[in-house]
Amino acid sequence: MMNISAIVDQDTSMGLRLSGIKEIYIPDDQNTHIKIWNHLIEKEDIGMILISEDIVEKLGKSLKEFRLRNTIPIVVEIPDKNGRKKEHIDFVSHLIKKAVGIEVNKNKI
Repeated sequence: MMNISAIVDQDTSMGLRLSGIKEIYIPDDQNTHIKIWNHLIEKEDIGMILISEDIVEKLGKSLKEFRLRNTIPIVVEIPDKNGRKKEHIDFVSHLIKKAVGIEVNKNKI
């Protein structure tokens, strides 16, 4: 069975805990997020990693290189308490298009 993990801030972690995610990491300084990231990508039982957009920016090149070489675990960027960043790229939609050949559009109602 594949598990879901998360690397997020304190506020976001509360919502994820309420949704049932048990393995949540909260970086406490500038270097901790890299240590947590390296730990999670080495685990065999992780199928998805949720990462807040601020932490995605801090991971930078390491995350990009991982996505080029690996398909599992799936890395999903989520907004923090301040909402989605304007420059956000929806990587999950990109994966769907790559796998199925269909582009996913989000219509706002």
